[in-house]
Parts: sequence; C-alpha cells; structure tokens
Amino acid sequence: MAEAHQAVAFQFTITAEGINLHLSYQALNQIYLSGLRSWKKRISRIRNRIIKGVYPASPSSLLFVVIAILATMYMQSDPSMGLIAKIQEHLPLSLSLSAQGQTMLSALVFSTLLWLSLILALKFCLKLLLSYHQWMFEKHGCISTKTKVWATLVRLLSSKKPLLYSYQTSLPHLPVPSIKDTLEKYLESVKPLQSVTDFQQMTRLAAEFEKSLGSHLQRYLRLKALWATNYVSDWWEEYVYLRGRSPIMVNSNYYGMDFLYVTPTTNQAARAGNTITALFLYRRKVNREELKPSRIPGTVVPLCAAQCERMFNTTRTPGEETDVLQHWQDSEFVAVYHRGRYFKLWVYRAGRLLSPREIQYQIQRILDDPLPPFPGEDKLGALTAGNRVPWARVRKQYFSSGVNKQSLDSIEKAAFFVTLDDEEEGMIGEETSMNLDRYAKSLLHGKCYDRWFDKSFSVMVYRNGKNGLNAEHSWADAPIVAHLWEFTLATDTFQLGYTTDGNCRGEVEHSLPPPQRLSWDLPLEVQAQVSESLAVAQALADDVDCHVFPFKEFGKGCIKKMKISPDSFVQLALQLAYYRDRGTFCLTYEASMTRLFCEGRTETVRSCSNESCAFVCALVAGEDREQCSKLFRKAAEKHQNLYRLAMTGSGIDRHLFCLYVVSKYLGTESPFLKEVLSEPWRLSTSQTPVQQMELFDLVNHPEFISPGGGFGPVADDGYGVSYIIMGEEIINFHVSSKHSCKETDSHKFGSQISQAMMDLMSLLSPDFKARQGNPDKQS
Repeated sequence: MAEAHQAVAFQFTITAEGINLHLSYQALNQIYLSGLRSWKKRISRIRNRIIKGVYPASPSSLLFVVIAILATMYMQSDPSMGLIAKIQEHLPLSLSLSAQGQTMLSALVFSTLLWLSLILALKFCLKLLLSYHQWMFEKHGCISTKTKVWATLVRLLSSKKPLLYSYQTSLPHLPVPSIKDTLEKYLESVKPLQSVTDFQQMTRLAAEFEKSLGSHLQRYLRLKALWATNYVSDWWEEYVYLRGRSPIMVNSNYYGMDFLYVTPTTNQAARAGNTITALFLYRRKVNREELKPSRIPGTVVPLCAAQCERMFNTTRTPGEETDVLQHWQDSEFVAVYHRGRYFKLWVYRAGRLLSPREIQYQIQRILDDPLPPFPGEDKLGALTAGNRVPWARVRKQYFSSGVNKQSLDSIEKAAFFVTLDDEEEGMIGEETSMNLDRYAKSLLHGKCYDRWFDKSFSVMVYRNGKNGLNAEHSWADAPIVAHLWEFTLATDTFQLGYTTDGNCRGEVEHSLPPPQRLSWDLPLEVQAQVSESLAVAQALADDVDCHVFPFKEFGKGCIKKMKISPDSFVQLALQLAYYRDRGTFCLTYEASMTRLFCEGRTETVRSCSNESCAFVCALVAGEDREQCSKLFRKAAEKHQNLYRLAMTGSGIDRHLFCLYVVSKYLGTESPFLKEVLSEPWRLSTSQTPVQQMELFDLVNHPEFISPGGGFGPVADDGYGVSYIIMGEEIINFHVSSKHSCKETDSHKFGSQISQAMMDLMSLLSPDFKARQGNPDKQS
C-alpha cells in the first residue's frame, strides 16, 4: 500500500486545540508536475490544431497579410474595394473608438477574412492536386509535361514542414466507381477461375444486377460518399472486423518479429526496458505530431495518417452482437503479464517518463516476484482468444464492478500490453528453420492465454531477450504497425543501446514504488468459461501450420535489373507455386492500400488474372523461353496496372462489399452479390512495406534485419502468405495454413515458392544458374 500512502497530499485531524494539517510536500510536488505535464499536452494540442488547420499556409502568414493591407492603405489605396469601409460601418464598438482606431480594426478584420479565404483556396488547390493520379500510370522515364507541372505545384504547396496530420483536410475523398466498370473488372477477374458454364451464369447474374438492383444501391452509396469522409472505412471496420463472432486470435490478429540474426541483449528485463521506452517515445511523437507524414516512396504524395490516432491506449471490447473499439486520450502505464500474474506498471513519475534503466528495474521486480496467481488468474487471457459472445456475457456479468472491473480497466486502459515470456525464441540451436516456425506460432497465438488479444497491440519479450508483437486488426492495417515496429527496433538498438554487460543505460531511482499487482475475484462460473474459451483457442492454435524462411538466393536488386516490379515478380512466383502445389488456380487476395484518400484503408488486388494464368500454363507446359518471357512481362504489367487501379480507388471488392451492405440495410437480396461475397480466398497475400530504411544500415550492418511478420490463413483450405523485401539481397516469407486440411502444407508450399522464384529468375536471366554455381556466390 506504499503507493496509496504517497498519493495522499494532505491529512487533517481535529483535536481540542483545533485542526492540525499534515501536508505531504512530496505528494503535492508529484501532483503539480503531473498537472504541468497535462497542461503542456493540452497547449501542444491546441498549437498543433492551429498549425495543421491553416496548412499549407502558416500562422505567421496572417501577420504578412495584415502588414500588406496596412501598407497599401498607408499609400492611399484601398485593396478591399470598399469592404473595409463596409466593415467599419457595422462595428459594434464604433462609438468608443476613434476614427483611426475604427479603420485599423476594420483593416484587421478584413485581413483576417482575406487570410482565411486564401487558406481555403490553398487547401482546395492542394486537394485538387492530390486528386490527380495519372502520374502513377505513366511509364518510368516517360513523364508527361502535365505530370511535371503537377509535381512542381505539389512541392511548392508542400514546401513548409508538415505535422503528422497536416494533410488530412487536403486529401481527396475515395471516389465511388461506376457499376459498369466494377462489373466488367469483376467478370474479367473470375474468367480464368470458372468453367464456361459457370462464367456464363455469372455474366447473366451481373447483367441482371446492373439493370435492376445495382443502380438503386449505387444511388445510396453515392449519397453516403457525399456525406461521409470515406464511404468504405466505417463499414469495413464494423462488418469485417468488429461484428465477427469467431476468435480474433489467428483469424484476425497478426504478428511482427524481432531482428532475424541478432539479439541486442540476452537480458529479458533490459530488452523490455528499452522496448517499452522506445514505444513511449514513438507515442510522444504521435501525440506531438512530430512524425513525418508517410508518403509514396520516391514522391511528395502524402498518405492518410488517420489510423495512427488509435495506436495506443486502445482496446477492442466484446459485445454480443458487435465489438466496440475504445480509445483513451492518455495512459501513463502498461499492463504486464508474467507467470499467470497481471501487473500495472507506471512508466511516468511526476510527469517524467522513466529512464530505460528504471523500467528495467521495475520489470526485474516483476520477474522476481514469487507470489502465485489468484485462483483462475493464470489463464484469464483465454477469454480474449475464444469466441466473442461468451466473453461479452462474462465481461458484462462478472467484470462490471468491484475489484474485477478495476483490474480489467487497468489492462484495457493501458498504453499497451506486455508479456514476459518464459520461453526462448528466435534462430537458436541447430534447427533454425523449425525454431523460426515455432517463433511465428508463439507470436501469433502463444499459449492462447498469455496474451491479451483485445489490446491494440501486445509486446512479447522472451527469456533470451528476443521480442515481437501481436496486433489487433480492426483499428489499423499492417503498414501502420510496421512503421511503429521499425522505429521501436531501431531506437532500442541504435539510440538507447545497452551497456557492455547487457543492461539498459541510465540511473535508477530506487524509491520508485513497486509495480502494482492486479487482484481478481473469479468465481467458478468465470473459471469454467475460461476453460471453455481456452479449449476453443487451443484447437485453433494447434491447427495452424506456420513456416517462416528467408529467401537469400537473390533480392530486389537482381529483380529490378530485369526491369520488373519486385512485387509483381513475387506475386507471379506465388501463382506458379500454387498451381504446382494444387494443380489449379484460385481467387487470390493481395492487400493494397487506399491511403491516398482520407481515412483510406485497403483494397484487394486480384492477382490471379488471365495474363498470369496464361504465363503459368505456358511455363508448366514447357513452351520456349522467348514466349514464356513475353507472357511473364505481360502478366507483370497487368499486375502492376491492377495494383495502381486499386490504390487510386478503382478496385473491385470494396465497391461490391459496400453495395452488399446497402442491400442488407434495405432488406433486399441479390443473387449476384451473394455469390460474389461467398467466394473463398484460398491464397491470401500481403507485402509488409519497409518504410524507414534510413533507420537501418544494411550495408555495414546487414545482420540487423527483421523478417517482418505474418498472419493466419483466411480460408480453411488455403494459404496465408506474407513477405517483406528487405534491402537488395533478401526476401522473407511467412506461410500459414491448417493441419486439418490434407491438401495444404506450409513447408511444402514454402519449397514451391522458393523453386518458383528460382525458375522465374532463370527464365529472365539465362546465366542465372551459372551464377548460382559460382563458389563465391554460394559462400
């Protein structure tokens, strides 16, 4: 109870002599410093609102406009064309001001209105410029004059250093494609996957939909697009993520890994100390909007940053019909799990972020704590791993008051969740491949009860110093979390660093109150539901087959020499690998971002196209090299075009999804939409982008490379494939499937991917095999 006593700023007693006050100056000082931090944050937010509100102008430009207006008036000229005189006539203070004062005040009002008008005009111009996407479809090295002028104007309007959210009001809204265009693209995408009879049936359904119900639904969708910032994102979040009643573990959450070849320290507490510090430093940058807005690589085109807002202090709370994302403005603590116990760890003291060494000291206290868990506490996290409805009912009945509510609040309102794992993970021992697979499964689901899957993200720190994270998917997509994780790894290793004996740097204030142990009162009914949820989660976890492998034979550098997009190359390799594995083609999902638009999230690239199928069939049939190479380049060009269309709001699936939602609201059935939305994605793929290469020196320190992250399979009889292109020489793959499907095998499919990559390079570069045989290359 030491922390409780310190929280009391004063006490008083009433005696016969009067009232005696006992002030705790230390406690008052703590309250003062914490309040000071809060006020600084409020002032910073107000300042940032003003700066980003006037962007691309600056607040100081108001002074320039006022001076210019006054200067022209001094020269006996009226720049307002009589408006200043009109304003002066209607001033309520005209009786109490001199004539000169009235003129000055009128000029000031006019200058402010003119300044605001100029700001709106600049914002409108920037929005128009950012609505231009034709530059993306122009061939490399063949830039049109129109695009050159556009790029110059965007640079001029973006010359002032922006804050993280400065572009939000200037980003265009996601356009609603026409029904005709979407249906044509859809039919083109399914043609290679269906028999002649099935395709004719689908063509007939599409035609009927376009003539009848489609135009009716489209009008509602256009109305929403006029009213809402983004016609897709809120429905996508609610119906794809929050309304799902199955476990979010494996099915929705995804993971990110630590460095592949090195571990900065083997001290678990020290690694946790630096990791937690780095994450809070990132949060500080987000709160102060000091992060640079993300842009399309090699351009000045900004991307939407709205998803950053709910990165920290956020929890997905269960409901019987739908879950809810809860976000708190601030949180000065994290929730920590270790050996079945939950702790509340304050990382701020008197408004100051604890040093990494102090956080290490506090973490070590948790590691050394010998107390056992409360009855039912050790596996409590399984509630977040099982089905959502039982968790919602138990939460409502047993966690709405008393000590359980207080402890649950400490977890849900925490900045994020930390697990101190007793296992060792990473590339350890001789079976490095098997250990990477085990590492992936640990990050994806752990023991099914030692993570809190509802938190926006949870960090795992293992006994040997390895770390990783598990992220909930509804609040943001993988690139946002990847940006956070890149910063965390780089800051942990290269900025904060460690002493020679593996400890964090800095001094320790030994008077820090110990981490607060969370208490629980869990009746047998709760413990029974925990066991039931754990059984569901364990069956799901045991069924997942993960395989992680680094492909080292060649990387982005070699592919780009062939004048091929690396992403297109990998996607065509996946098509070839799948065909060899299953003897057929399948509907393929590749995630593309739509963050060129305000509040944009993702769109689907249907990577299995007529062109990719023609190429794969030709290669498998053994047609000559020249013909196969020609078909490959045609398929790669088609894939790039599909990706660009998805990025620029001309995709297929989000439009059809929203039309389906409108039909449900209207209570109408569409055989066409029902058929489209029921098609399984047996090959679900995603590239994890590397966004901050400047934080890493892969030339001098190639060992500091992260293998990225992965996710579970989307279809029970399909594969989930995530890949990250790191530097010029390596591509990491994460493959997942289910043991329960006899037709899938993640290790076998991984081998097929590697072989397909090699075969494609051999096709494009005839001397590739000879280079592979070079002893120097092999070493």
